Amino acid sequence: MRNRGKRYQALIKTYDLSNSFDIREAIEIVKRNANAKFDESFEISINLGVDPRKADQMVRGTVSLPHGTGKDVRVLVLCKTPKDQEALDAGADHAGLEDYIEKIKGGWADVDVIVATPDVMGEVGKIGRILGPRGLMPNPKVGTVTFDIEKTVKELKAGKIEYRVDKTGNIHAAVGKCSFSPEQLANNAITFFSSIVKAKPVSAKGKYVKSVHISSTMGPSVKINDLTFLQEVK
Repeated sequence: MRNRGKRYQALIKTYDLSNSFDIREAIEIVKRNANAKFDESFEISINLGVDPRKADQMVRGTVSLPHGTGKDVRVLVLCKTPKDQEALDAGADHAGLEDYIEKIKGGWADVDVIVATPDVMGEVGKIGRILGPRGLMPNPKVGTVTFDIEKTVKELKAGKIEYRVDKTGNIHAAVGKCSFSPEQLANNAITFFSSIVKAKPVSAKGKYVKSVHISSTMGPSVKINDLTFLQEVK
């Protein structure tokens, strides 16, 4: 804690760090402590009892949040004509193929999600080494390689997010803004958590959900009572 600022040190004194809370109690704490000069993101971190090094224990998927993320998701669709116009009409920020591939090769990456149609994946694969480390490579497993451009773009703009367990067994995501109402944040958090629970690998042994924490961008985390949280899963 020695490297934490005075603001952070003051915030952690407002609740019992050793305690775990019901999701709605925890949300009230996070919202109360989200006093930065901007609308902080509401974030959730889940530690899972899986071994991500094993392919059959990889936890990955997408989920549509009922109240969105509060963020304007920038979408690029890599496709041929006339799909590019369909993408733009659906709300995509950018659409096209050769020009954008060249821009990406040049270092451009001013987007949050890239969607591609199956017929251009041969071209997209050539920039996989650039997109992969940035988490931008289109993947059919999460619905970003598809011919159904209109539906996909609208879902992404409405709050559909992708998640993936990291090498330490953690999943982290922003599931709203702290300006959202407590009920909106609870609904988003429960929906996200439900998706993680349902994605449990058959081969995972022992306790699947080891811990759950929520926080604001600049605030300390609050531990969730995972047993009561599991009861919220539908």
